[in-house]
Amino acid sequence: MRELKPGLWHWQAPHPEWTEGEEWPRVVSSYALDDGERLLLFDPLAVPDEIIALASAREPVIVLTAPWHERDAERLVERLGAPVYTEAPDSAEDIVRKFKVGPERAGDGSPDVRWLKDGKGEAHWYTPGDTLPFGIEAFGLPGHNDAILWVESARAVVCGDSLADWGDGLRPWGLLLRMGCVSEEELADSLRPVLDKPVELVLPAHGEPAGRAALERALA
Repeated sequence: MRELKPGLWHWQAPHPEWTEGEEWPRVVSSYALDDGERLLLFDPLAVPDEIIALASAREPVIVLTAPWHERDAERLVERLGAPVYTEAPDSAEDIVRKFKVGPERAGDGSPDVRWLKDGKGEAHWYTPGDTLPFGIEAFGLPGHNDAILWVESARAVVCGDSLADWGDGLRPWGLLLRMGCVSEEELADSLRPVLDKPVELVLPAHGEPAGRAALERALA
């Protein structure tokens, strides 16, 4: 774990669901921000003990950039009683519409954060264009379920899969892009307004923290 600036930490851990042959690296990133009142945990996995200890003196909040980034969220809800802010997972109708599959393939919708939808935890659903109660703005394609988040207090952008760095620099990615459902330009266009913010840090779930220049290159 390392402190990127006072009250902002980054750490990495191997993803437990990673399998050989995945196109994304096994090690993923998580972040924590102490804003003086809340301890915000972004896409948390294997949270260090020091961060867990700090949660006792703050109001812990879990923020997911995508519902499939739930990682250790369920266990942390049980342990800390933290509310969860996330985009909603795809319904069966969403899957049929987005991926052009039949209802039999869609089943009863995405299994992501099913426990949260079933009432096991305090859920707060957001979509691109929303501002969360603690000064975080969400950017991205509506219905993409994969946001980048402008965190004003840290002057940082937290990225899910929409922007990722596999070792060759930050670039647009994401499930809908990989499956050809949207173009790279469409995805970049939806994220480009974040460049109007005074971004100093970019915090990807996949990759190392970077500076504003990396964001500008990715969205050029």
